[in-house]
Amino acid sequence: MRHAEAKQSGEDPSRPLSEKGIQDINRVAAYVSKLDIRIGKIFHSTKIRAKQTAEILFEYLNPLQGMFEVDGLSPLDDPNIWAERLKDMPGDIVLVGHLPHLARLTSLLLFNDTEKNLLSFEPAGMICLRGGENGTWSLHWMLTPEIVAGEKGIGPCDGL
Repeated sequence: MRHAEAKQSGEDPSRPLSEKGIQDINRVAAYVSKLDIRIGKIFHSTKIRAKQTAEILFEYLNPLQGMFEVDGLSPLDDPNIWAERLKDMPGDIVLVGHLPHLARLTSLLLFNDTEKNLLSFEPAGMICLRGGENGTWSLHWMLTPEIVAGEKGIGPCDGL
């Protein structure tokens, strides 16, 4: 998951979530909570906007094993760090991070190439990847605040 919309650095250098960002992540988290997904852990970067996004997710999803601030999820971190960690991580987890890191990590998992960037991560956007046999990954679903609110159709893949 990409963190929700943050304030601009001129408004607040620490870049906490904006009011729109708070509304968006609440909307997405409420929707996901109705999908009957059992999350084990939520991991987030050290940046305040990711932490606030994760805290709102935590309220809705109640992960069984908690929420943790971790390294390796900052914008310019090497995606191989989390690609390796995910190999030995059981259960369903949520990573809350930033661009370009999330796009590069997703590209690495799906295509074994950090530069493919075929998915667009909107603020408060969430994708679900499934790990398969032999370390393969596939895209299961993708949500944005606009899709959840019904403001934007999702085209021929309607009916998640």
